[in-house]
Amino acid sequence: MRIVHTLPELREALSAHRAPAVVPTMGNLHAGHLALVKQAKPLGDVTVASIFVNRLQFLPHEDFDRYPRTLQADAAQLESAGCDLVFAPAEDEFYPEPQTFKVHPDPKLADILEGQFRPGFFTGVATVVTKLFMAVQPRFAVFGKKDYQQLMVIRQLVRQFAMPITIVAGETQRADDGLALSSRNGYLSAAERAEAVQLSLALKRMGEQVRAGVDVGRVEVEAMAALEQRGWKPDYMVVRRRDDLQAPAAGDTSLVALGAAKLGATRLIDNLEF
Repeated sequence: MRIVHTLPELREALSAHRAPAVVPTMGNLHAGHLALVKQAKPLGDVTVASIFVNRLQFLPHEDFDRYPRTLQADAAQLESAGCDLVFAPAEDEFYPEPQTFKVHPDPKLADILEGQFRPGFFTGVATVVTKLFMAVQPRFAVFGKKDYQQLMVIRQLVRQFAMPITIVAGETQRADDGLALSSRNGYLSAAERAEAVQLSLALKRMGEQVRAGVDVGRVEVEAMAALEQRGWKPDYMVVRRRDDLQAPAAGDTSLVALGAAKLGATRLIDNLEF
């Protein structure tokens, strides 16, 4: 496995390949990321993982400076997963000047849910992913379903700009108790880690209730209240259509429950299709 840090090095390393498969990450990797790399491996003629902590998608009060940078450990894990090439640029390599040109996703998709509570987040995501796609020129890109809304934004981005890239979704990887794997889980205390599974359990109950015919609005309100009673601070607990993340209408059957809530100082997100 080769590690490169500059755009000229990246382009030289990819010059002999026609169909790269890329897995974009911010590092601090866990088994969920490695599952995406393994999923990408048979798709293209070279498997690329990027590691870049993207300042553009952090709000001023969020943990950009605190976000763990663990390149050496990440590289060892990626090599064991079969990755061929790691692109890990410094910030001044990827953003050598202020990034004044940005990609603004459709507000109907990007300004709801995560976008409501993290304004500008998906502009940062769409901008860095577009730039990464320009750098790598992949034929395939693998994104995890855990960041469900992000996956939807990237799919729409590729479709509307007619990029010759197939976006592949990776299933959410979970711990034995059902907690979705996340870099942010490392911020949880032992007691918080034991409690954290309640988010996925709440989403599962929401799906079961909706399938049983309970009104969606009631299901959402009760899910919020149940987490609050346990000491969480939920931002949203909702049921949406899978294809556009809008509120379901009568007869809609392809649905997803999505939630975001703060447990102590750590904000967790999760979703469950049903």
